[in-house]
Amino acid sequence: MARTVRAALIQAHANLPKEDALAKHVELVEEAASKGAEIACLQEIFFGPYFCAQQEPHWFETAEPDDGPTVQRMQELARLHEMVLVVPFFEKELEGVFYNTAVVIDADGTVLGKYRKTHIPQVGPIFWEKYFFKPGNLGYPVFDTRVGRVGVFICYDRHFPEPARMLGLHGAQLTFNPSATIESLSRYLWELEQPAHAVANGYFVGAVNRVGEELVPGARFYGSSYFCDPRGQIVAQASDREDEVLVADLDLGLIDEVRTTWQFFRDRRPETYRELSELLP
Repeated sequence: MARTVRAALIQAHANLPKEDALAKHVELVEEAASKGAEIACLQEIFFGPYFCAQQEPHWFETAEPDDGPTVQRMQELARLHEMVLVVPFFEKELEGVFYNTAVVIDADGTVLGKYRKTHIPQVGPIFWEKYFFKPGNLGYPVFDTRVGRVGVFICYDRHFPEPARMLGLHGAQLTFNPSATIESLSRYLWELEQPAHAVANGYFVGAVNRVGEELVPGARFYGSSYFCDPRGQIVAQASDREDEVLVADLDLGLIDEVRTTWQFFRDRRPETYRELSELLP
């Protein structure tokens, strides 16, 4: 049976003080609501610039607990607009312990849980994340929301097939990858890896990226946020330079159609893959 969900991705230039960036994204969430979105995902660490370009300790001051003012504000928006929200932020669990996290807020404002980024890059010229974040320790949860079963993997996680497969095995119908990725490094992978994840696991993927230059001149975030379907086809895509609320209607009924055609889950042979967790590096 068809079950169409109207979903939104919010990409923006966010080289702003925290309060200004938050206010800007509140307006963009409201724009998504005005377009009828039932679920929306914001970009990685949305409430300011991508600060991992600078290994500077003052950025730790921007972190918040998972029940802090930013999450509470987003809960209010979710409740007001009856919209599921995926909210990536800089989480402070306790003094000196920080994660790159996304909370999933249901349409009634309830925080259903969170995902902590598992794979932490240390890659030039700007991705010095090991200075800031511990690797995630919550596994790969899938959240039962009002619009369906939602999974999250964050930015660098997309370069690894295992998180995408774990979300599929846990029953995800719609997965989101909030990102901060620059043109010179990985653009050629942007429209390759995630459609492949969608095909291999038979679900929808919403990939969202920032736009514009921030703390490092010449390092341009290229937007190009998109939705792809379980066949790996990109069904909607944003510009590469502008703030944009990308909205698409996703027929979740397509998941069953694709999975009963390509029986990848039936034909898996996990007993032959055990070395994957043992082989090093």
